[in-house]
Amino acid sequence: MKKCTITNFGLFISAILIFIFVSWSPPNKPARYFYQLTIYHYSQPEQEKVLDNYLQQALLPALHRMQIKKVGIFKNIANDTSNTKTLYVLIPLASLDMINIMAEKLTSDKAYQDSGAAYINAAYTAAPYNRMETILLKSFRLAPAMKLPALNAAKKDRVYELRSYESATEKIFRNKVHMFNEGDEIGIFTKLNFNAIFYSEVIAGSKMPNLMYMTSFESMQDREAHWKSFRDDPLWKKISSMPVYQKNVSHIDITFLRPVEYSDF
Repeated sequence: MKKCTITNFGLFISAILIFIFVSWSPPNKPARYFYQLTIYHYSQPEQEKVLDNYLQQALLPALHRMQIKKVGIFKNIANDTSNTKTLYVLIPLASLDMINIMAEKLTSDKAYQDSGAAYINAAYTAAPYNRMETILLKSFRLAPAMKLPALNAAKKDRVYELRSYESATEKIFRNKVHMFNEGDEIGIFTKLNFNAIFYSEVIAGSKMPNLMYMTSFESMQDREAHWKSFRDDPLWKKISSMPVYQKNVSHIDITFLRPVEYSDF
């Protein structure tokens, strides 16, 4: 009888262990967001007016109805002195499927169609832009989601800095991505309060292989002070001098942007 009780107890413990093993699963990693960055190139005040009206009155409200709430809309600070002007629309996507979902919903959204009629139905002789381009991005593993900046300045005074880092080959590009993640370049930006919006790999665009990220500041003076702190940071000096991370960027584009008043951030 005693032997039987011990055997039954052993079977009971085994059953519990099997249940725990089968039901346990490792914690889920945070989902990595995608971003759609659309850049409108235009040159005429009439085009800018149509674009602003379309984005403010039609596209932005329609995206909000889809529960896409954090849409960034920016104009290039260089527009003031350039003949060719640019406007940037940044849309966060929970998955790439959202691209098709957005297109289908916009097609059937009467309020969107009505409010955006001047843009949607523009004649070929009065196009609202000269050209548009779309870049698709995938967030970094250690920065999986967009973060809104904690800024006090009025939108008209803020500076959003969009950086694009190109690499010579795909392998070298992976090395630069590693430098941001495992090398803790992201950690330096966080420590120094760069108010980064996103860090991402370009998965479709005209300049590849490359990565893009966006930081934000109260003003241009604030931006200059932050970058001085970055260059002087001991950890940056350490990792930037490591042999493993040498020559992993072949070209850098820096674009200074300012959010329009109707931008979500």
